[in-house]
Amino acid sequence: MRRSDTALSDYSTQELMIIAAAREIKDEERIFVGMRLPITAYGVARLTHAPNAVGLFESGVARYDPADGMLYTMCDGPNQLGAAWTTGLIQIMGLLSGGRIHAGFIGGAEIDRFGNINTSYIGDIDAPKVKLPGSGGAPDIAAMAERLIVVINHQKHRLVERVGYITSPGFLDGGDARARAGLPGGGPAVVITDRAVLRPHGAKNELHLASVHPGHTAEEVRENTGWALKSVPELCETMPPTKVELDALHHIDKEGFWRS
Repeated sequence: MRRSDTALSDYSTQELMIIAAAREIKDEERIFVGMRLPITAYGVARLTHAPNAVGLFESGVARYDPADGMLYTMCDGPNQLGAAWTTGLIQIMGLLSGGRIHAGFIGGAEIDRFGNINTSYIGDIDAPKVKLPGSGGAPDIAAMAERLIVVINHQKHRLVERVGYITSPGFLDGGDARARAGLPGGGPAVVITDRAVLRPHGAKNELHLASVHPGHTAEEVRENTGWALKSVPELCETMPPTKVELDALHHIDKEGFWRS
């Protein structure tokens, strides 16, 4: 494992999440990045270890360099200025069905132990306690990307035994249920939270604790998880950001949005 040259006081939890997400992107990959934290993670990856990665947006934009300016939606002008390709939703989403997307970022209100994600309803679907934003293109990405990178806050009501509604499929009921359902993509490869990193492990493809962020403990992570969270055999501490990674992040986040 690489060694870090930074201390806990040198970065925020959000910055650690961004850099942990950036490490999941490999060079020359095509990535559905999405907004905010994922697009920042993509930018860090480009500036460090993945200079030839390509970022894709559902709105029909493909970029090499991250947009130079704040984005409030994927369709904003800065995201189109200097893009490698500006096309349409069908062309971009068609890359998924063609098996040409290596990874996609997904978030949600709930995720369960088999990586299924809910962004639709909390409670009875006929009389929900909360109506969430819905799916967008997330189900397509979850179904067809080679792997998923999930980012979510680590709270017991968000990491649940079983989601009330599957908006974006993970491993469904676990084991080979995903393959039996005919979903071509590989499913969740990693879940990055503000406390830890979880990965599917074992024949059931159940999410296991893989690393604990500095300043947190495995016991605390388990107390904030809605199922009996097991650990991978090689459980470790999440490597803190290196100075190179933080410099790359600060080059993108010039106003320090993610530092607090």
